Amino acid sequence: MVSEARPDEDGTAAPRRQRPSADRIALRGDLRSALPDASAAVVLTGAVFAFLYMRMDSGDSATVAVMPFMDDPGAYWMYLLSQAFGWSGLLWAWGTVMLGLLLSGPRPARLPVSRQVLERWHRTTSLTTMALMFAHALMFAAELVRYETNLTWAERLWAGFADTFVPGWYDSGTGRIAIPLGQGALYLAVPLGLLFYVRHRIGANTWRRLHRFVIVVYVLSVWHTLLYGTNVWYGEWPRTLLWLLQLPVAVLLLLRLLRPARRAERLDAPGGRAGVAWPVWSARAAGRIAVGAVVVGLVVVAASGRDGGRDRPAEPPATVPHARETE
Repeated sequence: MVSEARPDEDGTAAPRRQRPSADRIALRGDLRSALPDASAAVVLTGAVFAFLYMRMDSGDSATVAVMPFMDDPGAYWMYLLSQAFGWSGLLWAWGTVMLGLLLSGPRPARLPVSRQVLERWHRTTSLTTMALMFAHALMFAAELVRYETNLTWAERLWAGFADTFVPGWYDSGTGRIAIPLGQGALYLAVPLGLLFYVRHRIGANTWRRLHRFVIVVYVLSVWHTLLYGTNVWYGEWPRTLLWLLQLPVAVLLLLRLLRPARRAERLDAPGGRAGVAWPVWSARAAGRIAVGAVVVGLVVVAASGRDGGRDRPAEPPATVPHARETE
């Protein structure tokens, strides 16, 4: 983009320093506003890490029950830190999704703060969530590098990077499914979260259509946790609590679909001048039915206690989920 020119003292034109675009100013402002939010996330991560460390040290950790060789929190502190970042990242993702659904669905008559404040919180928690997700993946990669002691340093770095960031590379146990789900959440979260700051270039309507897929990021994150989170591996209260946290998300999503803030997204009669085409109407109706079924399913899970968790074995497993590499 060419800068404007202004005349110099000798009459020649000198380039004028171009002001930063509004998008860049918004991103910088949100990054500054996210500092308190990110600081709170770091404090929470530290508290979760301490909790997981004490449980592993006492032998009560579900992680040790899944992987008995990890009974030394001093040796596996990077794995515990990865878990802590994962849990705080999931909590922040829950918060930013709840804020987004509150803003895009039926607008309450009264809010504790202004809509502008809620929108800023939505953006800053989104930025914090992306950082926490990346920290979660980075510490997992660091643990894998530390773990592969039989490889050279170059091989260890590549193995840790590939297992963590290359889809389909991790080839052991449940991680063959759970790791790609987490990678998908991370790789979708970053562009979808940052597209807000270039919405004036891609068009507001395009940004809105793409931003709807943020809910996919959240679903992938929860799915990744349920499959691979050793702290919720078994059918005990932590797993049930994780399921219960999804109920308000599903209810708000259903309300947002049934009563969207934008009139163009309402499920009016198909066809005619005012209605939408049949394929679009059918897709919208199917989405509402699917989310309604999810709400019913979550209520059934909460009431029955059948949340898909495994039974805690009486004896520790004979194999480890990720065997050491050999030369």
